[in-house]
Amino acid sequence: MTEASFTIRPAVPGDADSLSALKLAAFRETFLDGFAIPYPPADLAVFEADCYGVETVARELADPAHATWVAEGNDGHMIAYAHAGPCKLPHPQASADQGELYQLYALNAAQGMGIGRALMDVALDWLDMAMPGPVWLGVWSGNDRVQAVYAKRGFVKVGDYGFRVGAWTDAEYIFRRL
Repeated sequence: MTEASFTIRPAVPGDADSLSALKLAAFRETFLDGFAIPYPPADLAVFEADCYGVETVARELADPAHATWVAEGNDGHMIAYAHAGPCKLPHPQASADQGELYQLYALNAAQGMGIGRALMDVALDWLDMAMPGPVWLGVWSGNDRVQAVYAKRGFVKVGDYGFRVGAWTDAEYIFRRL
């Protein structure tokens, strides 16, 4: 898929290093710089290594039950991504044969270009084909803007849970689209 200022493509195993760096940068821009969540440094270090380390990203890319797409700017650098796979959210109606949009992030400099909408379209289309049925996602309770975007796409809040960042717990909402 090509737009005026970006291209979306499936991520491949050779992207692990660059995608790891993108995931880490997008997380930090969103939650540390943007929302200024005061994660304790030791908890943050463990979380970042476990969730965004090259080995973790490489495992995700190698897992046939997962799919990841990257958006690249005209210069070929990754500026956004989406990651989806079997649902693992703690909700009584959720199961691993249903799909979950795990992550959808764009770097701050890439926001407002339609990349998020395009990545969401690709991810939801894949989830509809690979795991027909409800689609789930978790979203930080303080991110009202993104919650509104998901609501416009047919997602509704159906629960909440604690998302662990080391010993720190973020209040998250569980959204579902039937």
